[in-house]
Amino acid sequence: MSKIYELTVEAVEAGDIITYHPMKLANALRIKDVNRLAVETSVMGDKALVTIYPHDPLARVILADPQMLVMDERGRVWIGRYHNGRPSLLRLYDPASGSAQRLLLFGTTGAGKSTAGQIILAAMKRSGIAVLYADLKGGQSAPEAYGQTGPGADGNVAWRVTTQEGTMAQLRTTWLTMMDRQERYARLGRSKFLRDRPDPLLYQIVDEANRLLEKGAPYRDEATFYIKDIGRTGRSLGVGIGLFAQAGHLEEMGGSDTLRAMLKEGEVILLRWTSSMMKQLVTDGLLPAGQVLAPIPKYAGEVDLVSQFDEEHTDDDRPGTQGTAYNVNGRYPTSKMRFWNIGSDMPTEGLDPMVLDLYGPGAPPEIEQDAWDLIGDAYCQRLDGMEAYRAVFPEPEEDEDGEDGGGGKKKGGGAKTAASPVPASQPKPRARTLRDRIQAVLDAHDDPLDALQILELVNADGGREVKLGSVRNTLTAIRN
Repeated sequence: MSKIYELTVEAVEAGDIITYHPMKLANALRIKDVNRLAVETSVMGDKALVTIYPHDPLARVILADPQMLVMDERGRVWIGRYHNGRPSLLRLYDPASGSAQRLLLFGTTGAGKSTAGQIILAAMKRSGIAVLYADLKGGQSAPEAYGQTGPGADGNVAWRVTTQEGTMAQLRTTWLTMMDRQERYARLGRSKFLRDRPDPLLYQIVDEANRLLEKGAPYRDEATFYIKDIGRTGRSLGVGIGLFAQAGHLEEMGGSDTLRAMLKEGEVILLRWTSSMMKQLVTDGLLPAGQVLAPIPKYAGEVDLVSQFDEEHTDDDRPGTQGTAYNVNGRYPTSKMRFWNIGSDMPTEGLDPMVLDLYGPGAPPEIEQDAWDLIGDAYCQRLDGMEAYRAVFPEPEEDEDGEDGGGGKKKGGGAKTAASPVPASQPKPRARTLRDRIQAVLDAHDDPLDALQILELVNADGGREVKLGSVRNTLTAIRN
């Protein structure tokens, strides 16, 4: 019968810290597959728990019921499990302090970051969290996040964009919503966020964030400003920030010590990483002193030496370790965990129906309608690209010499780049919103109009063309 062995190790001398090399330890214990070995060190580093399994305990981690993704009363979602079967929990809301969280998910190429991101996004939808999701892999990281889930459904997140300009529009929209809440909560005398009373928990997620924040990125400074300010101010207002990024160098994350310090206090999950990344995480204090994280290999399973004369040998594929990670702020920071195995066994044509099921039915939660007038068309019409950017950052007018008064510069194609969007105490002037246009149609007609008639009249007013779903959403806001 297969057995599990557990060894307790203590440092010989007081003040000593236990260090180890995973491969050397596995070799000393005559274990060919290092994934059968689990080592957990204490916070002080003077004790360790070594567990030896008969096979890889994280080979497959099955999600028995999608309802397991729903946030518990302590603001945590169940994203996977540890080698010992215990749940790996990610905190999205702290009811004790009344605050949203900061989230950082690191993983190198092929480490399972997209799948982990889908699990987190699905958990957010099922938990009633409004999500603005920027997928800077052109929409490829989590296509199901905006997949159709039924008649009339617009997607699984409140707003998805796939461009850097759209991401800037989202960040500005999140910031404006945060400032609106700050003003309203101040009038109510509230210093903490009370979940769903009356506003939903809101998260801004930027996937492939390194593309937005790396050196040379066109909006690096502005994006860093918004991410820092949302991270510092948004917590007590129920506004969280999450970055999913490639595991390269922390310098790619905005080059900001303030931003990095902010993320160190948040929820940090490390999938398979590069060696340079791990050195930086230790140096920057993301990992407590004395803690050791064993590297996550690309493949699991035993590796044997095979003679060239062994004609009966079959070269079977070894299973990958995608989704294996360390939940640095979880209960067992130095123990490996694995995200739930989700989706179809083989790639599908188009959206994966099993991943769509993970999000559950129904429309996603949205930003509260109290803020819709302030945030404007970019959110209400779910715009992307420069159209979204210009809706949120209105271009300054040119003078007679072709220069603009706000410091913006003209692009080669004749269009201007708006001035650096560092927010002032009052929001910048905005263009006419869809609500303004619909209200004008209603004011001009005494007879009742249905949504299709209103859509036709709005699209005939010379403004930006809109869709029926946007009209219906805005009519609901007006009616309320």
